[in-house]
Amino acid sequence: MLTTGLTGGIGSGKSEVSKRLAARGAMVIDADKIAREVVEPGTPGLAKVVAAFGEGVLRPDGSLDRERLGSIVFNDAERLAELNAIVHPLVGERVAELRSQAPDDAIVVYDVPLLVENNLAPMYDVVIVVDAADEVRVRRLAEHRGMPEADARARIAAQASREDRLAAADIVVPNEGSLDELDARVAEVWHELTRRAGRG
Repeated sequence: MLTTGLTGGIGSGKSEVSKRLAARGAMVIDADKIAREVVEPGTPGLAKVVAAFGEGVLRPDGSLDRERLGSIVFNDAERLAELNAIVHPLVGERVAELRSQAPDDAIVVYDVPLLVENNLAPMYDVVIVVDAADEVRVRRLAEHRGMPEADARARIAAQASREDRLAAADIVVPNEGSLDELDARVAEVWHELTRRAGRG
């Protein structure tokens, strides 16, 4: 089994690369998606979050109000640590469960936004970084997510620098051009991953 960490700053196009690798046969494990699943209504995870942060973090329909929870934890390191202590072990268990279901020759791609920030590169056989210049990312965030420029720049500044991310990469996927160019680069990356996995 080849374990691959896939990362890239906000607006770099990491999810486009993730989708294309999945289409080629990679087993993609999306850390953000799992982090949302473990606190869905009816889960022990959500019950623990409510016990720690109060009923005020729930929407009227009983689902987690992420924005309200975010406003509590993002300016308070202790509360953020408290939230992470609830969510991270649950994500870890789910990831382990998914990984145990993968065939021995699987190419498992972990989609991990904060791979570099959390020094997770040593956990993977290969680290892929999706790279685009900050200006390109700011423009994409404005066009695709309607994010004001100041917000986009603040989000980019809060993440690892482009240099730090590239320093952690075994494979870089430049993504400043067309989707056709991205397809071609992902095809090369897939060829390299299958070679490293002993399948090519």
